[in-house]
This record gives sequence, C-alpha cells and structure tokens, in this order.
Amino acid sequence: MMYHEYKITTMNKNNILILIAVILFASCSDLIDPVDENIRDRSLSYKEANFGYNLLSNAYVKMPANSWSFNDVATDDAVSNDNTNGYLKLATGQWTAYNNAADRWTSCYNAIQYVNIFLSEVQKMTFSEDKQTDKMFKDRMEGEAYGLRAIFYYNLLQAHAGWVNGSLKGVPIILTEQTPASEFNLPRASFNDCVKQIYKDIDSAEVRLPLEYNELTSISGVPAKYVNAGVSDYGKYNRVFGMKFRGLVNGLIVKAIRSEIALMAASPAFATTSSDGSTSTWEDAALYASAVVKYKSATGTLPATSFASGVYWYRNSTEISAITNGSNPPEILWRGGTESTNSLEANNYPPSLFGSGRVNPTQNLVDAFPDKNGYPITASSIYVSTNPYANRDPRLKEFILVHGEKAGVPNTAIDMTTGQDAVNAKETSTRTGYYMRKLLRQDVNYNPTGRNTQTHYKPRIRFTEIYLNFAEAANEAWGPMADPKGLGFTAYSVVKAIRLRAGLTPVATGQGDAYLESIKNDPIAMRQLIRNERRLELCFEGFRFWDLRRWKVSLDELKAPAKGITVSGSLATPVFSSPVTVENRLFQEWMYFGPIPYTETLKWSNLLQNDNWK
Repeated sequence: MMYHEYKITTMNKNNILILIAVILFASCSDLIDPVDENIRDRSLSYKEANFGYNLLSNAYVKMPANSWSFNDVATDDAVSNDNTNGYLKLATGQWTAYNNAADRWTSCYNAIQYVNIFLSEVQKMTFSEDKQTDKMFKDRMEGEAYGLRAIFYYNLLQAHAGWVNGSLKGVPIILTEQTPASEFNLPRASFNDCVKQIYKDIDSAEVRLPLEYNELTSISGVPAKYVNAGVSDYGKYNRVFGMKFRGLVNGLIVKAIRSEIALMAASPAFATTSSDGSTSTWEDAALYASAVVKYKSATGTLPATSFASGVYWYRNSTEISAITNGSNPPEILWRGGTESTNSLEANNYPPSLFGSGRVNPTQNLVDAFPDKNGYPITASSIYVSTNPYANRDPRLKEFILVHGEKAGVPNTAIDMTTGQDAVNAKETSTRTGYYMRKLLRQDVNYNPTGRNTQTHYKPRIRFTEIYLNFAEAANEAWGPMADPKGLGFTAYSVVKAIRLRAGLTPVATGQGDAYLESIKNDPIAMRQLIRNERRLELCFEGFRFWDLRRWKVSLDELKAPAKGITVSGSLATPVFSSPVTVENRLFQEWMYFGPIPYTETLKWSNLLQNDNWK
C-alpha cells in the first residue's frame, strides 16, 4: 500500500486562514448573539391574545369535575371490584394524610396560580384593536378568572377544611402570583374567611359576566354599562359574549357555585354552636339556590320535566345528537365537551357484555329506592321481598342493572344466577349482585367483533342538584311548606316536582305521591326524604361521599357495611338471598374532614393539620 504525503505550503496556510476568517466573521452574529429559542415568556401574551388566554385554559382543565371520580365506592352506595382503586383503599382503612384518593390540594393550587397570574397580567394584554371590544373581552375574562378561583377554593374547602384545636380552618388564601420571592409558609385562614373570599370572587365575576352566552339581535340587549361607554353595535357584544363562548364560566354558573358553597357552609359538620364554626345559615343557602331556580322557573318547575330529559339525560340520544354550538340539554346547567367514546361502558358493562363491571351498586342503595307510590320499602304495602324489583320507583331499574333486566346492544337479559355475571364469578364480575347502569349508553357495543363508540358528555352542574340544594336548605330554614320570602315555591313543591318526574304514582292530578303527601308538614321526615332524593337523583356522580360528611351523619351510618346479595335458581325463577356484608368501612371520627397533605405540613410549619390526622 502506498501513502502520499500532502505538504501544506505557506500559500496554502494563508488561504486556509483567510477562509476560516471569512467563515468566522460571516457567522459572528451567531457566535456572539443567541439564536432565537421557542421560550415564550408572559410579555408575549400582551399582543398574542390566545397565548395569554391559555393561562385560564390551564385552569379549566384542572377542575375536579372534569372526570368521574366514582368516590361512591367509598360510601354505602357502591363497592369496586378493582383491588387497586384508591377510594376502595380509602374506605377500608388506608386513608392517611399521605395516601389520600380524595386529595385536591396540588391540582387546585396549581390552577389558582394560573388564575392569579392571568389576573395580574390581563390588563396589559390586547384582545382587540377596538377599545370598546377590548374592554369587553377583558371584563369577560376577568369574570371567568374570578369564577374559576371561587370554584377551586370551594373544592379545596370541601376536601381539606376541618377542625384544628377547636377552630374551624379553611386553607391558605392566595390572591397573587407566587414567585421564588414569595412567602410560602402561610397559615390556614379561617373557614369563614375562606367562604367570604369565595363570595367576593363570585361577586366580582357576576358584575363582569352575562347570565348566559347568547346571540343578541338588537342593541336593546346590550348592558347599559357598555352602551354608556359608547357601544352602539350589538355585533361587537356578540363577538365577546356570543353563544360560541358557551361552556365557559358565566353568571348563572357562579350563582350555582354560590349555592354549593352556601349549602356546605350551613351544614352540620361546619355550622356548629362553637364560636369558631361557620356563620353561614340555611336561609342564606336557600336564597342563593332560589336565584338559580327562579331564573329557570318562577314557580319552581323543573327545566327538564320528562323522565327522558331529566332522569336519563346521559343516554338520551335525541338530545345528545342535538348538542351544537355549546348548547345544553334542559337538565344541564354546565357541562364539559362531548366525546365519542366507550370507556364508561368498557369499565362498567357486565362481563357478558365484555365490560369490567367496576362499580357495583350495593343492596343499601337498592333498598333506598321507594315503591312506586313513594313509600320506603320498610313501610310499603306492595313491596314483596321475593320479587324485590317489582312495583318500585322507576329510577331503580334505570340506574341499577338488576337480575333479569336487559342491557346493551344485544338487549338480552342479564343472568346473575350462573355464568360470568354472577357474584364473584371472575375478577370483572359483581361483588354485590348488581351492576351500575346509570351514565352508560345502552347503544354502545363493546363486543370486539362489532365494537363502536357513542357521544358522551359530563355535566359539571345539573339543575336538579341546585333544586335539591334549595329543597334541603329551605326545609331546614323555614320548613317544608313555608314561603316567607314570597319565592313562589317551597321545599315541598320542588321535591314533588322531582318525584313526579321520576314516575312515582301521584295521588291525584297535580298532586304528589302518597308518601310525600303524608309527611309534607313534618320537617324531620322531609329532611330524610330530601336527603334520600339527593342520594337517588345524584347517585354515581360523586356527591354522597361529601354529603355524608357535611351532614355529619352518625359514625355508625358513615361506617355502614356495604351489603350485597346472591341470586340462585334460574333466570325465570330467581331466588334472592338475604343481604350479606360485602365490605366493611373503617372510618374514624376525624374522617368527616379530609387531611391536609402530609408532605405540605412537613414543609411549612405554619400549615397546621386537621385534628388527629397523621
């Protein structure tokens, strides 16, 4: 092999040096100045409106109501057949300050940080070159931000408020952006101060937001404050407050949030005789809820009066198919977006329909449904234990899949006597003798050979919830039949409307069911009925876990074992066993109130833990 030696002459050296110099000087700006990077700081939000608004978008996606928690499996309403379920562990003795399936601390405070940054910067942003339109955009977005902050503080109080050495504490109130220079070792504000701050944020939201986002057809609908500021074109108003913004926080939503926080604050767990307890009253809660009721109906009539629209809204294909431009079905006050999916069915269909049967309703819940005349089954003359699902409240078979009822695209009867749908037949079978039916669309086929999806949506607030808020608070404040504020409706009339919509047999045209009529002058019996109606109407939607705690039911009731049954015999002639304990609950006295996260109390000496949590 031959090698050739290459000799660099002086001329060659000079040429190379010149070439290098040319390259270096041609690129000196790249060497001295940094190349633009895709690092976007907040100053860009001042002229890029979408970038600025994304701060609020980040808050929207962090709302706890954006997904089904199914915390019902930690109550007497249901159990889970998933051994890894966080709420199952919570209910069976593994609830601690460092292992908390109900924790909302980090997600809510992260969202509040986004809101606070937005509020500090929004006036520097430009959303329109037209000053009037720009002002309206800023008003609307500030209103959204205040409303969102109220929502997150409400969720923090629900999950983490509690008693500390005889004082009812809320959470630290943070109203400005936290930076590395901020003081992080903050004490918990009192519960009352937290509620006052939520109300203040709601007030700030209300003055900036329309009750609903709709299209105006004349200048007469434009608020006077904008007309006085020179807005003479209703098209400008529609650009900011039109129906394309449905789904965002509006004035009606923040009224509903005020109702929710007021109901919680007036409840026995918070409003006590202690001087350091909540100062909220049932009358406050009733009046705040009534504002939503009156907006929809001057007489307290339900927005959705049919069984299809008001009871099985989740599978009403006609209504769901008609959802366009952010519109809501009659039952829905606020909802998330629509999604074509089959995940709920995959998780909760029985195994014979290729599902995992995760949420198993209890016998406790089944027994809470009255007979068709409205009487509790313990006082019913038509309930028969050997045929337990006959002559019952129609909501029972709508919400719970019982033995022999048809389900799914095959529309075949579910046999719980033998096979894969029977109790404990396999990992995905029921533990209680029941499967959840509510929330599921029966036109979803999860069979691998013909699998499909259907449109679903998740309500954030249903009108029925707010109507039940009113009924509960009004009954506690004034009694079942009284209307001292001239509202035009009472606790009794609202409950009557809900039960008539459910299909319970009225005693006469326009009258309530027989049981309701028998107790309508008894506030104690009405309290139990309203609580039960709330249990039925809102089952599997994440309410009962919190309701049992704010009511501060007896510890025995909180710890009530989850019951189930087995079914033997045949599909046509079943034999139902007596109820048996499926799962014991291991709650302690202090577990009416959730803990502050353990790691947070380790980091900050001023952040005191709720009593007895470790």
